[in-house]
Amino acid sequence: MTRHRTSGPALRRSTLGRRSGMTPRDLLAEALAGVLQRPARSALTALGTVLGVGAFIAVLGLTGTAASQIDSRFSELTATEVTVKDTGGHDAGHVPLAFPPDADERITALNGVSAAGVFWNVRLRADQDITTSFLGTSGTGRSAVRPQVIAASRGALQAAGPHLAQGRTFDAFHERAHQQVAVIGSAVAARLGITGVQNNPAIFIGSTPFTVIGILGDVDRKPDLLMSVTVPRSTAEHIWGPPADDRASMLISTRLGAASQVAGEAALALRPDHPEYFKALAPPDPRTLRSGVGGDLSSLFLLLAAVCLVIGAVGIANTTLVAVMERTGEIGLRRALGARGRHITLQFLAESTALGLIGGLIGTSIGTAAVVVVSAARQWTPVLDPTTLATAPALGLATGLLAGLYPAWRASRIPPAEALRR
Repeated sequence: MTRHRTSGPALRRSTLGRRSGMTPRDLLAEALAGVLQRPARSALTALGTVLGVGAFIAVLGLTGTAASQIDSRFSELTATEVTVKDTGGHDAGHVPLAFPPDADERITALNGVSAAGVFWNVRLRADQDITTSFLGTSGTGRSAVRPQVIAASRGALQAAGPHLAQGRTFDAFHERAHQQVAVIGSAVAARLGITGVQNNPAIFIGSTPFTVIGILGDVDRKPDLLMSVTVPRSTAEHIWGPPADDRASMLISTRLGAASQVAGEAALALRPDHPEYFKALAPPDPRTLRSGVGGDLSSLFLLLAAVCLVIGAVGIANTTLVAVMERTGEIGLRRALGARGRHITLQFLAESTALGLIGGLIGTSIGTAAVVVVSAARQWTPVLDPTTLATAPALGLATGLLAGLYPAWRASRIPPAEALRR
């Protein structure tokens, strides 16, 4: 037999024939009774809202947290990097290398510069390979590869922030004496079979021998050095001449806050007679990069959160509609006792809204906990906007309200006589 549930204070009709009414207190009591009467179904119904709101909080929290980390790393590396391009001006055909021999010293003398150096890509002929000899093999045992050869001053290597796996970088003596030495990246060393520099291994660029004095394990800037052979600038000019097709550049490492100033002064410091030969590239605003990265992450994951909310809304609507069908007799009894259509609508809307609000509160708690746990695991500082935390439960409430509109309308349209016959 179907159980008909009527609440004493829910429907009030006086002996004087006044219209029935439902106070907010009665509405809240009916909503909680409807949710608690079937706790398992209510929990499963609210699950979609829990996931949607939890994803909403976690996405915004983790995006803000990650953006703050991106901002700090950007400030430490990219915000302290300036690149100066050798354009050659209008006399490019007569100025193959506009950087003066003491370019490193001129830029390093500027206030705020930590290290600076000139570099360019060496253009080898088609028949010039890079070869080496493997220890303990018969015959020549030579293996040829074609990595990029980079001519760089010692200041350029310092500005790149090298982390050496073995050996050292070249110094002022190597440059002054045109020493045929090289620093190779870890990727090149692996391809050539060089595992150490203790025995002074030699490589051959074409027919010219170079002694490997260092192997780069990592760099802070200019990661193509890990896949290249780097030789002193003076040695490259002595053997292959100045750069022809590829123009030279200068890499400058600055202290925080000095990049824009150095970029404005670099061209005049290098060539007071022809500052137009150079174009300095200052780093972009870190806030622009952070907002761009954060926007991309937010757009992607908020879409997933919206899908979860839609699923939650569909679940609430489906369950509320099933409840309307199951409680048709109850609806008829209420209508017979004086409840009007709007009272039935408000009752079912209150139940679906309560489910959405409960799901929003639980989802907010889970999302906040996820942000804190992930931040603690990565040793980050969690960033959560209080406005977002306050908005998330309201988002769940709105989801439940919208999901209950159609079932509540259907319930209010059931004729009392037909409902009592079921």
